[in-house]
Amino acid sequence: MVDTTEGETAGTRETAGSAGRARWAPGDHILWRYRDNADGDRFHICRPMTVVQDTDELLAVWMAPGTTCVKPVIADGTPVHREPLSTRYTKPRRTARDHWFGTGVLKLARPGDPWSVWLFWERDWQFKNWYVNLEEPRRRWSRGIDSQDHFLDICVYPDRHWEWRDEDEFAQAQRDGLMTSAQAAEVRSAGRAAVAHIAAWGGPFGEGWEDWRPDPAWEVPRLPEDWDRAPDRLRS
Repeated sequence: MVDTTEGETAGTRETAGSAGRARWAPGDHILWRYRDNADGDRFHICRPMTVVQDTDELLAVWMAPGTTCVKPVIADGTPVHREPLSTRYTKPRRTARDHWFGTGVLKLARPGDPWSVWLFWERDWQFKNWYVNLEEPRRRWSRGIDSQDHFLDICVYPDRHWEWRDEDEFAQAQRDGLMTSAQAAEVRSAGRAAVAHIAAWGGPFGEGWEDWRPDPAWEVPRLPEDWDRAPDRLRS
């Protein structure tokens, strides 16, 4: 693991990587967004993040505790996770601003992987678990990255055992027409590939990221008013 805690002040600077792609610098602020599964032209999740590392092999970003984010809620304000599964994806929704609760999250993403790996800690920095979020490979634009969540996830624990998560939501999304059977098969295949990667303890597992700590000088990124703007320069 590369030590990047000596970050620069936040901004939107980009540098050229070895593969010719523009790279963000440690300390830069970017947006990590997800498109609505029912309407791919609409963003319903947005999280301001601080760049930890951005190379040809890995993008690592940090979401600090208390970060103002955008999340979907049921139109009457009910949190999505509190809505019964049978109507969770069919009731009208809207977006709402909220603050990330609990400890921060470190997100790690390798270009092209149909998943990202999130690290969670307890409040005393006791490492809790990795969370493999199955998703569309992220696409870069000038102010961040965009993806679409694929419902199914995997939890990985310090003793290396793992378990599927949200299989009920994955099945319900298919019943409600948010994912075709062919798409679901692709997601399952991606999940099996992720499990094989976990079994081999490939990166980022075993690379020491659980010992990483954010630079205390970093400011919490702000959520811009135009958080849902169309990406101006999509890059793979």
